[in-house]
This record gives sequence, C-alpha cells and structure tokens, in this order.
Amino acid sequence: MYWRRVAELPGWLKAVMLGQLVSSAGSLAWIYLTLYLVEDRGMSPQQAGFAAAAYGVGLLLGNLGGGWFGDRFGLRTAAVASQLSWAVACLAMPVVPTALLAGLAAVAGLCGGATRPNLSALVATALPAERRREGIALSRSASNAGFTIGPPLGGLLAAYDFSLVFVVDAVSSVVLAAVIWRWVPSAVRVVSAQASGGVWRALRQDRSVLVLLAAIVVVDTVYRQLYATLPLLLRDAGSPAVAYGVLIGLSSVLIVLLEAPLAMRLREHRSTRVIATGFVLVGLGLSVLGFWPALAGAAVAVAIITAGEMLYKPTATAHVADAAPEGMTGRFSSLYAAASISGMFLAPALGGAAYQHIPTLLFLAAAVLALTAAVTTYFSSQRTPTPAALSARTTPPPS
Repeated sequence: MYWRRVAELPGWLKAVMLGQLVSSAGSLAWIYLTLYLVEDRGMSPQQAGFAAAAYGVGLLLGNLGGGWFGDRFGLRTAAVASQLSWAVACLAMPVVPTALLAGLAAVAGLCGGATRPNLSALVATALPAERRREGIALSRSASNAGFTIGPPLGGLLAAYDFSLVFVVDAVSSVVLAAVIWRWVPSAVRVVSAQASGGVWRALRQDRSVLVLLAAIVVVDTVYRQLYATLPLLLRDAGSPAVAYGVLIGLSSVLIVLLEAPLAMRLREHRSTRVIATGFVLVGLGLSVLGFWPALAGAAVAVAIITAGEMLYKPTATAHVADAAPEGMTGRFSSLYAAASISGMFLAPALGGAAYQHIPTLLFLAAAVLALTAAVTTYFSSQRTPTPAALSARTTPPPS
C-alpha cells in the first residue's frame, strides 16, 4: 500500500525528492560554519558567533520572504534561483576577506532559507488536498535521509580540507536546482482577486491560521530544547556526549522510516486534531525529561517527542497550504516556514537562561507550554474542513 501510493506520485515530484536527498546530504556549510570560521579563518569564538548569528537572521528572513518571491515570479523559478544563489555564496565563503564573512553569511542564509517555502508550496500545489500531508512527509523524509549522511561526510572533508565542505554543498545545491529546472513542469502563475487583497487581509479572514502559527512558534521553541539544553542535561547527568548524538541520530532514522507511512494512515483525520495530538506528545516527552533527568529518561522522551514531531510537522505544513487562497500558497508557506524555525533563535536564549537558573523546572514549564498550544489549536479550529472536503476544491497547478 505504502509503496504503491509512492509510485502514484507525479514523476517530477519523485525526481525532486531524490534531488532533495542529494542536496541534504551535501548541506554541510551551516553545520560546520562556526568551526570553520575559528579554525580556518582565525576568528575568535565571539566573532564566529556573530557571523553564525548573521546567518541565522538571513535564514529567518529567507524563510519569511521566499514565498513572496515564489508567488510573484513562480515557485519553480524562485526555488531554482535560491538554490543557485546559495551555491554561489558557498563557493565565495573560502575566498572572501575575513571582514566580509558575516555579511556573506547573512546573504547565504537569506538565499538558503528562501528555498524551503517554495519547495513546500510546490509539493502542496502538485497534489490533491487529501494527499498533501503524505507528499510533504515524503519530502521531509528525503531531506532527513540526506541529513543522516551529511554530518559524517562533512567531518571527513573538514579533516582533509575545510574548503571542500563548501564546494560539496554548492555542487549538491546545483544538482537540486538542475532537477527542479529539468523536471518540474512550468506553469502560468496563479493570481486571483483574493490574492490581490494581500496576505494579511487573508489571514484576518481566517484567524485560526494565525492561532496555529503562534502555536507553532511556541511548540518549536520548546521542541528545540532537544538541541539547546538536552545536551547540558545529559552532561550534568554524567552521560557521554556520544550518547546524545546516538539519540538524535536514531530520531532521524525513525522519521525517515515512519513519518510518511504515518501521514498516509492518518490522511482522513482532521488536520487540527492530528496537529494538537502531536503537540500533546511533545509536551509529554518534555515532562518525562522534567521527572526523569537521566539517559534512560532522555531516550524515552526523545522517542515520544519524535512521534509528536512526525504528527504535527507535515500536517501543519499541509494545513497552512490548504488555507492559502489561490496565488498565495508561497506566501502562506513562507509564514509557516518562518514560524517553524523560530525556535532556532528563541530556544537557545530562553532555554539556556532557564537551565542556568531553574534547571529542574525548565522541561516541566516547556511541557505546559506545549500542552497549552495543543488545547488552543484544537479549540480554535473546530470549523476546519476535513481532507475529504478540501479535496473538492480546485487545486492550482505548480508554478
């Protein structure tokens, strides 16, 4: 059943997912950026931190603004342009003067961040509403499969020549750009009278999307405590650093193996209920860390939180795309993409301060926030159409 439904996807979409796998396997620059700036370019840790922060700001702006570009010039064109721009930025990184590295990092983040909302919108507009969740889940699985390959590869390349990290990243990005340009069908840009009214007007007409986006910011902030403060918790519990790496690696493997089949199994269920259930599981996993701050507790918590992630992330991505009026799929996808990475900036700052002063309460407070987001999402979206109802709408062609 699973593989038959995968085989039924459009050929160009399967090609794009293969390109995503290659691109994700080569996505090394951002992982090793700080280490590269310190070891190869002679920056102090503080200077490297500022440069990495500039990259993060660019990444947020790229996620937020990429969909606007896609709606205006076409999702296909925007995705190709952002991938090629990222490749140029990667190739420039080893050769620009040190004084310009922070600015280049910001530009690189802007270009790289713009790709994600346009790819999500491409997948969403290519499939009927009842298949969008599984299509997005498959797209995420392809990316996660690549991420399991990339970090070890980057470590080997960095040991030989750090510049190769940026070359490989650029080449893999060009591969994805070529796949999108060659395989994604060109289509006329969709513009409607509704789109001309502006995205904020559309959001005011469907406040449940605004509530969901706010809930995503909250949940992403507490979810990313897995990366911000869980390593500190395990260190203080006496666990070796490799144990944390194994837990996160196993989480990625679970996502690759189970997320898409799970999305297919739940495709007929109301999206907001699935999202709220995912939030609840994130909250339960965080509460385990609050009551059981040890390696065994972390293993249970990561498994529960990963299950919640597999429920809410592809479903919320598809839900926001479903809510977009014609001609606004890219912009709505951008809003979701920006909300879904907000924790990259909020989690380290808030979590680090809380762990320093109230370590025993951090994860319990995070659990309460996730559960509150679940309740709010569930009760704010009771009029959300079911997937069967959504499938009756006209699906715009990919741009």
